[in-house]
Order: sequence, then C-alpha cells, then structure tokens
Amino acid sequence: MNPIDLETNAPLTLPNDLEALRAIVLECHLCDLSKTRKNVVFGEGNPHAKLMFIGEGPGATEDETGRPFVGRAGQLLTKMIENVLEIPRSEVYIANIVKCRPPNNRVPTPQEAQTCIPYLFKQIEIIDPEILVALGTTSYRWLTGDNTPISKVRGQIISFRGKKLIPTFHPSYLLRNPSKKKEAYEDLLKIKEML
Repeated sequence: MNPIDLETNAPLTLPNDLEALRAIVLECHLCDLSKTRKNVVFGEGNPHAKLMFIGEGPGATEDETGRPFVGRAGQLLTKMIENVLEIPRSEVYIANIVKCRPPNNRVPTPQEAQTCIPYLFKQIEIIDPEILVALGTTSYRWLTGDNTPISKVRGQIISFRGKKLIPTFHPSYLLRNPSKKKEAYEDLLKIKEML
C-alpha cells in the first residue's frame, strides 16, 4: 500500500533506500498536516536497528527540531532505552505513525494516518528490525488494525509482518500517569530479554 498522488489518483512508488524515502517524505503535501507543520519528522536512529519504536506523531518540540521524541516524552523514552534496555538511543530507530504534527497535539485523523502510514511501513521494510514497539494506543491501532485498549495488550508479543510487535504505554501517558511506569518497566524488561 503506497500513498496516492492526489492529482493523478495513482499510487506513488516508494524507494527501497531510507535517504531517498526521506527526500520524498520531506516534500510530502498529501494531507492537510503539511499546511501547518514547521518540519517533517521523518524518524532517526540506526538504519539497521534490531529495535524500532513507533509513536503517534510529532509534538511541538519535534515540529520545531524535525526530530522524533525530543520533548518531555522523548526525554523519558531516552531514559527508558538507555537505563532499562541499557543501549544507546542511537542504536534504535524511532519513528511515528504520522510525520507532521497534528495541531494542538490532537490524535491524527484517519485520513492523515492512512495517507502517512505507507511511509512508515516502507521505513520498517527498509530498516528491517526484529522487534517493533508500539508506543500507545494510536500507534498500536494503526499498525495492527486492532482496537483493543493498550492496557489490555501491553507487554504481549504479537506477530506482525514477520516481526515481533510489543505494545506498551506511550511516554506522554506515563508522564500523566506515573503509576503505570512499573508496567512499562516490565514491558521493557521483556524486550531486553529478546535483544
């Protein structure tokens, strides 16, 4: 499934090279998020990572910098990666369902997510990680099509496109609900055992 060119209604062919894909995404104007963004947040990290984290979409700090997970939630994610998994953040790959910030940090609309998710699926195909971590309900739902609440599926190992997918709480949710950090810690320990 590739994005659709809105003028010709034909699928766009996406390249099998991460930098070529980045160049296409940086020029994307297929949905209205492109009208309000400051920067496209393509993703970053090791292009050969065994572990890939997938969030919902960029926030204000990410929109300013063009980098994923660099605000408060990103600082928590970095601590989770480096202190619990005991690997440098630079060794994983981090991306989002949508590459542009939804206004007021709202959840991406179905049209926005459907338009953008082929870019993410191509990133996953190119990077070819062994383990995907869906951060939060939105990420999990758009990856799998499953509407089960994250609280019911977190920590489970799910087969996804020949890879292992583990859903867990989004770091921003953990900042609002610190009592859930213990469960997220347990999920990370499970991931650590798999690395």
